Amino acid sequence: MAGQLEGKRGLIMGVANDHSIAWGIARAMREAGAELAFTYQNEALLKRVRPLAESAGSDIVIPADVADDASMDAAFATLKDHWDSLDFVVHAIAYSDKNELKGRFVNTTRANFGHTLSISCYSLIDVTRRASEMMTEGGTILTLTYQGSNKVTPYYNVMGVAKAALESAVRYLANDLGPDGIRVNALSPGPMKTLAGAAISGARSTFRFAEQNAPMRANATLEAVGATAVHLASDGGAFTTGEVLHIDGGFHVLGMPRIENIHT
Repeated sequence: MAGQLEGKRGLIMGVANDHSIAWGIARAMREAGAELAFTYQNEALLKRVRPLAESAGSDIVIPADVADDASMDAAFATLKDHWDSLDFVVHAIAYSDKNELKGRFVNTTRANFGHTLSISCYSLIDVTRRASEMMTEGGTILTLTYQGSNKVTPYYNVMGVAKAALESAVRYLANDLGPDGIRVNALSPGPMKTLAGAAISGARSTFRFAEQNAPMRANATLEAVGATAVHLASDGGAFTTGEVLHIDGGFHVLGMPRIENIHT
């Protein structure tokens, strides 16, 4: 991938630690030649994000709370102080009260429904609007989703609904911004061993089940997700937009588990 993103600048949002999907993407993009900037939500995350940013050759580490308009105004004003243009954004942001990812979906509260949709879906729309103003020569917006958006998945509940909304937003944004040369796509890895994934009950069982039944008999790696992101942000992805690209070893094509894994 060396050189695929040479001369391009990108904003990475959502790195939590060195196991984050966002970090796997950032690392691959840096190796492909991109210049990177990072955001962080709070001081606790800054302690994790800054060393990673420095290892990627970046000293642009900006506070950004996607639930706060003033914070987002300030974040993009700061980014514009550093750069006069932007080529890509990686949006790896989602949140829901983990207590509502257990039990029955029907018991989702109004407050958590609204908060989950705001952080996990609306933030993409807001970030895209702001970032697109800096994409004077076109660009790429990438977000992260999961197949719980269209298939009932244990312990996913309201987050599945939020990801369905996110994927719909990807299509509408792709249509809006296509004339400006801006592509909008979602990456859909299967279960991965990340900090966010670990917050979901039954994560280990889900990981093993996908690994045992996926056509590739394996879950995605950070390297595989990163390589896909590099392709989409490069000139090779110039005519791919409005898509949800699965990076899950083929698990999403299955209607049932392998016969030997069905217990009767």
